[in-house]
Amino acid sequence: MNTLTQFKKILILPLLIALSLVVAAPARATPSCGLTTVILALEHFPSGSLDLMCNEFQQYGWDLKTKVKGDSDVYIVQNTFPPGADTGWHTHPGPSLVTVTAGTITVYEADAPNCTPKIYNTGDSFTDLGCGDVHLLRNEGLVCAVTIAVQIIPAGQIRRTDADQPANCPTFTCPSPTPRPCPQ
Repeated sequence: MNTLTQFKKILILPLLIALSLVVAAPARATPSCGLTTVILALEHFPSGSLDLMCNEFQQYGWDLKTKVKGDSDVYIVQNTFPPGADTGWHTHPGPSLVTVTAGTITVYEADAPNCTPKIYNTGDSFTDLGCGDVHLLRNEGLVCAVTIAVQIIPAGQIRRTDADQPANCPTFTCPSPTPRPCPQ
């Protein structure tokens, strides 16, 4: 074997190894499965306009303090989950206030011990901090489930970012065929 042939083999071998690693690497992000999302409203709030304070503890037993520095986008979003549908693991750049308006939603938080799920039924509400908090919402029931969320995020940012599968949480695979859409 001549020197040129040996040199070519030495150059090609690392390239083949690198290529096989890229091809064999599993997809880590977890996109949604069967979920239908409708943006019901989107509004822009200039910096300082979400500086809300209501100190009515004496009268109502209630205080509110919200102060956002920087321009914000506020979304009102409806998510519809057929049985077996889920959001995939994801996060948001800001908080969400979520209400279940139909069915039952199971929420998995990546940072919860043992990824213990919480179950929310029609009429229940919960918050999602966002800001890197990775979670997955899933309809584990037999009927369609619907949530309405109010989301506050930095202006111009992507509302949702897919996240990697957390090591401490169950893996959910999208059923085949994909869950049928719920009647509107």
